[in-house]
Amino acid sequence: MQRWRGVAIIGTMAAITLWLAVTGQLALYIHPRYNVFTVTMSIIAVVLAVASVVGRRDHDDEDAPPPRRSQRALGLTAAAVAGLFTLGMVLVPPASLSTATADQREMNATAGGDEESLAAAATADEASIARFTVREWAAILRQTSDLSFFADKPVTDLVGFVIADEDDPENVFYVSRFVVTCCAVDAQPLGVPVHLPDWAATFEPDSWVSVSGEFASNPSSSSLQPVAVIPDTVDPVEQPREPYLF
Repeated sequence: MQRWRGVAIIGTMAAITLWLAVTGQLALYIHPRYNVFTVTMSIIAVVLAVASVVGRRDHDDEDAPPPRRSQRALGLTAAAVAGLFTLGMVLVPPASLSTATADQREMNATAGGDEESLAAAATADEASIARFTVREWAAILRQTSDLSFFADKPVTDLVGFVIADEDDPENVFYVSRFVVTCCAVDAQPLGVPVHLPDWAATFEPDSWVSVSGEFASNPSSSSLQPVAVIPDTVDPVEQPREPYLF
């Protein structure tokens, strides 16, 4: 019966993985470079689970004694758990990581490629700078707070979700993204500080926004961030199809 519980769990997890892939939601859990491998292994798991059930049932019909009541109960429990898990995944749609996760992990602890981003920004043309994401700007801010470096380097349509600055939550928020190396378990929050007094009156934490503006000395006397974006526009946007940066 232990074997059947294992088959039920593996088959259910594999089927859910395939469903996530078909619906385009697998990127909420793993890096896209692992999609082909994950989908292939899930297909194999589903095929083997079905073959195991069919093969075992044929064998049981031939010569196995009737299952004991305890065995039937365990089998029904395994099926119920698998069914409830599947139903839960359908009724409660998968969601991207949010401020609840970011609060448990240090902001900008690992921006990655700091020196490369700083060097690239120093020589980048206007079109390249306009394509910078939260990843590039967070890496640059880790390396320098020299305002002369940011001259003629505006922020353009920087997309991310809102996280309040711990030190001045009333006037400063981060436009944030999670960067994923392998899967959601290793996701790290990156953010660019934005100075916008009373921002919470317009935007809620976890809401997605697009920010355009320029870097300047942070006007906040409480925030520990020396440089922040002084926004020209902060517009609400839909969550991107791929909310993480890879």
